[in-house]
Amino acid sequence: MSLPEVPLLKLENIGKDYFGNRVLADVSFTLNQGEILGLVGENGAGKSTLMNILFGMPVIANTGGYEGTFFFDGNKVEFKSPFDALDVGIGMVHQEFSLIPGFSAAENILLNREELNTSLLEQVFSSRVATLNRSAMNRRAEKAIQTLGVAIGVDTIVSEMPVGYKQFIEIAREIDRAKTRLLVLDEPTAVLTETEALILLDALRKLAESGIAIIFISHRLQEVIGLCDKLLVLRDGRIVKETAAKVGSLRLRDIAAWMVGRDVEDASVARRAVSGEREPALEVKNLWVDMPGETVRDVSFTVGRGEIFGIGGLAGQGKLGIPNGIMGLSPSGGSVNLFGKPIELNAPRNALDSKMAFVSEDRRGVGLLLEERIDWNITFTAMQVQSRFLKNAPVLGALLRLRDDAAIAEETQRYIEALEIKCTGPGQRAVELSGGNQQKVCLAKAFALKPDLLLICEPTRGIDVGAKELVLGTLRRYNEEYGTTILVTSSELEELRSVCDRVAIVEKGRIAGILPASRPAEEFGVLMMGEALEEDRPQEKAGDSRV
Repeated sequence: MSLPEVPLLKLENIGKDYFGNRVLADVSFTLNQGEILGLVGENGAGKSTLMNILFGMPVIANTGGYEGTFFFDGNKVEFKSPFDALDVGIGMVHQEFSLIPGFSAAENILLNREELNTSLLEQVFSSRVATLNRSAMNRRAEKAIQTLGVAIGVDTIVSEMPVGYKQFIEIAREIDRAKTRLLVLDEPTAVLTETEALILLDALRKLAESGIAIIFISHRLQEVIGLCDKLLVLRDGRIVKETAAKVGSLRLRDIAAWMVGRDVEDASVARRAVSGEREPALEVKNLWVDMPGETVRDVSFTVGRGEIFGIGGLAGQGKLGIPNGIMGLSPSGGSVNLFGKPIELNAPRNALDSKMAFVSEDRRGVGLLLEERIDWNITFTAMQVQSRFLKNAPVLGALLRLRDDAAIAEETQRYIEALEIKCTGPGQRAVELSGGNQQKVCLAKAFALKPDLLLICEPTRGIDVGAKELVLGTLRRYNEEYGTTILVTSSELEELRSVCDRVAIVEKGRIAGILPASRPAEEFGVLMMGEALEEDRPQEKAGDSRV
């Protein structure tokens, strides 16, 4: 009689109280070697906290530790730091990047595990005088990258990569570790295009076949259904559903309902067709943008007043460069007019003064003051640019203006309720929020500016299905109530088709075509592949021999 297999990972009654909130309670599950576990739940459900406990992140010990026990390969473990987790073979790719921008792909993949040249000097004076064996490092890095099925040069500098490539480098770093037996991936496909995501999912299946267990955290439920062997659904810090088999037979709507505790509307239904001509709001002509990994070469388009205009395309084709160039965050040229008024490029303050607001795809690096309070994050830009949330001093009047704390509190509470930001209150620091709730704060900051033009990049990146419905619905409502013109850039075509009036597809730094959002998805796919539809081809002028 054979003995039962010992689970590679076993958690028993894990609980955590964090910043006054009970974020985990009585979480128990097992994971065997070579299995892929899908871990899903709304933002704030406790997924990242659970993985932080598993990986020994310092934030757990610094906030009072946790309850319960967990076992790895049959042994009870309690990691005091991530190095302890790495030593037993647990690797983790966090939702936010941890790469060194000025280092190459190979240098990031082998960081702290570099190959060294042996020499007499090293034997005499220690490894401090050793030199890097770059050829060996490049071979190792190339092997890890090839495992993922992508073509990324090992000498490519990270700061020059599209955001999707950076995610592959993060994962390749964990694959290169010789001891890796369990790989934890927190939203690994959130920054990837659909094509890139398929490549990654195929690589993960191969890793599982080699015996590596995987915890796959994702809001893209269709990927969870297609990839995972087991499913675990967290809601409000508790396991509400666990399936041990037939994940592929589950319905997406059922999983979404388990996550949010209610039926979720299908967001893939295109917006109503808009009839009639609109007054031009944003006119872009011959725009070029020198943004690393997202170069824009020659883009021209017009957005009507009150329109929601989408920009899509594959990673690295230039779609993110367009809004970043318009806002002056990357070197750019060409002309941009807002309601007939020229907008000076390469001048972010000028864009803000022209009543434009911007939500960056990089919420942590650009969008938030992470160590500041939620209320300060939401109102600071409006205070600085528009002198809102200020009041005259009692004695000196308009000569001295003071912060209006009552107005700040009222505005912050309004957005906390409208966007359902899960927090302990307006005074909580942004860094303490989950990724999805940080994204909602970025949106609230932009709304607080009451812009005439809102440019928003990847509005639902890292947001769960329930919150995605809320955010997209908020954009529609804001557009309808205030008539705000909105330009949305997203890697998810269905998201653009669900909220936009028209969608432009960017390919090789140029616009391949602009179609009504109601057109079939296949037509947008053709444009992404560089094949212009017949009605979108420029009409040849008589005697024009250019091709």
